[in-house]
Amino acid sequence: MADEGTKERIARVYRRFARYEARGRSPVYVEIAAKVAEDPRMIEFLAELPPSKRQPNLFFGAVQYLDGPIGGWPRFAAVFAERAAEIRDVMRRRSTQTNEPARCAAFLPVLAALPQPVALIEVGASAGLCLLPEKYGYDYGSHVIPGNPTFSCQANAATPCPDRLPEVVWRAGLDLNPLDVSDPDDCAWLEALIWPGEGDRRPRLRAALEIARADPPRVVQGDLRTDLPALAAQAPPEATLVVYHTAVLMYLRSRSRSGSKCGRSVRPS
Repeated sequence: MADEGTKERIARVYRRFARYEARGRSPVYVEIAAKVAEDPRMIEFLAELPPSKRQPNLFFGAVQYLDGPIGGWPRFAAVFAERAAEIRDVMRRRSTQTNEPARCAAFLPVLAALPQPVALIEVGASAGLCLLPEKYGYDYGSHVIPGNPTFSCQANAATPCPDRLPEVVWRAGLDLNPLDVSDPDDCAWLEALIWPGEGDRRPRLRAALEIARADPPRVVQGDLRTDLPALAAQAPPEATLVVYHTAVLMYLRSRSRSGSKCGRSVRPS
């Protein structure tokens, strides 16, 4: 049985998630996280897992993976009571690997403004959906680049909205546990990580997966802290190499967030 200090730290994480991270985004997750923080059974369950496996996104995603989208606390509690062992197994096997392709809209203007063609490396690439920026459409309000799916992004007069898509001649991702766009189980896990209340993300994800399946992006298993230079060395020298991430640095401790020497000039996005 875990000590009381460990249990209280876990409870604080869930209270903080409800108060700051989920608020304004997912009322369902606000409710569930607050309830988990006060539930001795669930806190004990989480305390028995390794520290890296206790986070709310992983716990909630595992329940959605097994039972579909969560509608509220009563159903969440019932699934936990019935399937705790299965939930534990999913949490031990999986990690949070959200892959939101709409993030491409935020860095597309930078990619399009660089000397062309470009070579792309995304660290923490998950299934690689953010390695395909030229395959999507974009709506910046007064400026639209047609495509399906089309990702909307609020822009102002200072935003350098591109007139054309970047010319991508090479791309690769790096991830500790790459997900396979052709594997139904991996795709189901990506859907399970979508928060209740953000239903518009599900059709975007499915459309991007369809595009990726037609020409799957290469995602290499490896650690960005040690394996990036070798991957960067494979990029064609005539292309502008862009190394970027969409969400991975938050998972690294501050002392690990140092630049990696890739053996050639790298332009961060």
